[in-house]
Amino acid sequence: MSRDFTITTEDELLARYGHPSERARYKKIDHIDSYCRLLIAHSPFLVLATRSEDGLDCSPKGDEPGFVKVIDDKTIALPDRPGNNRVDGLRNVLYDPAVGLIFLIPGMNETLRVNGRATISADPDLLQRFEKDGRLPSTVLTVHVEEAFLHCGRALLASALWDPARHVVRSELPSLNEIVGIHAAMTKAKLAVES
Repeated sequence: MSRDFTITTEDELLARYGHPSERARYKKIDHIDSYCRLLIAHSPFLVLATRSEDGLDCSPKGDEPGFVKVIDDKTIALPDRPGNNRVDGLRNVLYDPAVGLIFLIPGMNETLRVNGRATISADPDLLQRFEKDGRLPSTVLTVHVEEAFLHCGRALLASALWDPARHVVRSELPSLNEIVGIHAAMTKAKLAVES
């Protein structure tokens, strides 16, 4: 098979998929409206996409529902609580402020997508808005919203993500410590060979 089947132009994509419906084309808005506010208030989990000079990164973020706050119709903010201090996403925002977020709500198959430009704040008043159990976040990521829209539930329906019958028995998989230990050893060995 010597023929290349790689699609490289938008025309080739359109030939395979056709044009989106009018409703799909116009579903994006440029702010957070009352519907988006409601979904964000119920979301305990999101995935944050960022970009650095080395490539892309997606980072899970979670807390109690409503951990992301809507500051105004064009701004949302999420706390960065102390963790392993890799701060990949925050470091990436310093390189390129463009971010994408996908909000998930347990039991709801549709997701809310928000795209915009982020800044990192250590403003004491803003940090105080995210106080939890007497602790403040290290920083707050503020996102200037450029796009917000609902994404259909096809992926979550197909994966049956919320169906307990499809949940993995955790004991069937290796532990976090086991996997990270192996991966860290592999990386250290590779770096030792390269140096």
